[in-house]
Amino acid sequence: MPASAEELDTRRPGTLQVNLATPKAPQAPQLIKKNDLDFLRILFEGAVAGATAGVVVETVLYPIDTIKTRLQAVSRGAKISFKGLYSGLGGNLAGVLPASAIFVGVYEPVKQKLQELFPDHLSSVAQLTAGAVGGAAASLVRVPTEVVKQRMQTGQFSSAYQAVHSIASKEGLGGLYAGGGAFLLRDLPFDAIQFCLYEQMKIGYKKAARRDLYDCENALIGAFAGALTGALTTPLDVIKTRLMTQGARGHYRGVADCVVKIMREEGGSAFLKGIGPRVMWIGIGGSIFFGVLERTKQLMASKRPNKLE
Repeated sequence: MPASAEELDTRRPGTLQVNLATPKAPQAPQLIKKNDLDFLRILFEGAVAGATAGVVVETVLYPIDTIKTRLQAVSRGAKISFKGLYSGLGGNLAGVLPASAIFVGVYEPVKQKLQELFPDHLSSVAQLTAGAVGGAAASLVRVPTEVVKQRMQTGQFSSAYQAVHSIASKEGLGGLYAGGGAFLLRDLPFDAIQFCLYEQMKIGYKKAARRDLYDCENALIGAFAGALTGALTTPLDVIKTRLMTQGARGHYRGVADCVVKIMREEGGSAFLKGIGPRVMWIGIGGSIFFGVLERTKQLMASKRPNKLE
C-alpha cells in the first residue's frame, strides 16, 4: 500500500517532505509607501504655507522695500522720490506667490531628509543646506520678478507688462535675469543663514521653555533672525540692486566690476546704503513671515486626515 503523506514526512532521512498547507494569496505591490506620502504631504503643506506667508509679507512691507531700493540705486548726491511706493506690487505678487511656494515646498522636505541622515549636533548643516537648495530652486522665479519690481520701483516703467515687454525686446530674455549671479550671491547665503538661525533659536527656546512655542514667540525669533541676516547681507544686496537696475546701457560689467567701481567712486560706506530700511523691512518681514508660516502649518496639520498622521 502506498505510504501516506505523514509517513513520507517521517519515514526515513532525506525523504521528500510534502507541505499540504494552503498557499497564501499573493499580495498586491504597495505602489506608494508611507514615507513617499509623508514627503509629498510636507512638500504640499510647505508650499501652501510659504505662498501664504510670502504674499502677506510682501503686501504689508512693500513701501519700505521700495524706499530701500531707491536709496541703493542712486549715486552719491542724488535725491530719491517718495511717490508711488506701491509701484509694481501687483506684478511682484504674481512672482512672490510661486517663488515662496517653491522655496518652502523644497526647503521642508529636503531639511527632513537631511536631518534623517545627519546626527542631531549637525542639524544646522541640514538647515543651511536645505535653505540654499530652496533658494536656488526659487531663484528661477525670483530673479525675473525682482528685476521687474526694482525697475518699476526706480520709475523706469509704469506697469509689469510694460516692464517685461520692454526688457525682453531691448535686452532679450537674458535681461530678465540681469544681475542673476549677484542675486544668487545674496540670496543663497541669506536664505541659508536666516532659516538656520530661526530653526536653531527655535530649538533652543523650545528646550528651555519645555513646551511648544506661542505664535508671538515664533514671530519674535523670526524678527531677530531676519534682522541679523539682513544686516550681514546688505553689501551683497547693494551690488545686486545696482546690477539689476542699470538697464541695457549698464555702468557695471559684472559683480567684480561693480564692487571696484563702487569703492572707487563712492567709497566703502556705499555698500551699507539702505541698511536701515533693509534691517527694518526684513526684521518685521521675518516676524510676519515665520509667524504666518507656523500658524498656516499648524492649521493644515489640524485638518490632516488621521491616516496620514
